[in-house]
Amino acid sequence: MASPQVLGVLNVTPDSFSDGGDFLDPSAAVAHGVQLYEAGADWVDVGGESTRPGAREVSSAQELERVMPVIEGLVAQGVPVSIDSRRPEVMSAAVRAGAGLINDVNALRAPGALEVAAACSARICLMHMQGDPATMQRAPRYADVVAEVSAFLAERIAACEAAGVDRRRLIVDPGFGFGKTQEHNLLLLAQIERLAALGVPVMVGVSRKSMLGRVTGREPKQRVAAGLAAVLWAVLHGAGWVRTHDVPETIDTLNMLAAIRAAHGEAS
Repeated sequence: MASPQVLGVLNVTPDSFSDGGDFLDPSAAVAHGVQLYEAGADWVDVGGESTRPGAREVSSAQELERVMPVIEGLVAQGVPVSIDSRRPEVMSAAVRAGAGLINDVNALRAPGALEVAAACSARICLMHMQGDPATMQRAPRYADVVAEVSAFLAERIAACEAAGVDRRRLIVDPGFGFGKTQEHNLLLLAQIERLAALGVPVMVGVSRKSMLGRVTGREPKQRVAAGLAAVLWAVLHGAGWVRTHDVPETIDTLNMLAAIRAAHGEAS
């Protein structure tokens, strides 16, 4: 089994739920991104718009102003960059600047997004979200959350292929906390292997989220241990990508798992 790919979170926003305001200065953001990479992250995921529940939209110009100096600075230092955006114009500018992964909470549903994906060679992460960040947590409902999320992601995979995107470039993300109750989140995590059956890598992004806080009672930056427990479960049941704020701890956890598997005779 291949080692999971790790995305280190780098939010250059004033209002993200965990690290909002921490890295507004581009030089500080670049320095932190380099630290994440040196700590073992395979990618640094740069985001310029908060998509936490209730978040307000920013303009494309604001988002570009926030992310482009950071992307350019990281690329100049040889750091593999992911752009966390739902706007085609931001995706396109980021890819031109050297980003090698597009991480879209909207699963390329915005007009023009599929065309951007088809015109480049970047990896693409398609995430499920019910509603939009401003309203998604008001009353999320599903008859069967795992089946419905899986069907949505299968449809988006098909849409990408129809647009000319090679399936081998795709990753899917169930979107923990994006239009889901606590029960929905836990069911998706418990049955992550059903999403792995889609035949493309599955990304798990639970880092510091409220689903962990509801179990532990801890504040966002104190949820590292709970997040690592969730990551271990997900990786053991088919997840191949992990998105996290806490890169050193995640790398240690995954390395320990690989060592145990090797001792047990499994491929690492």
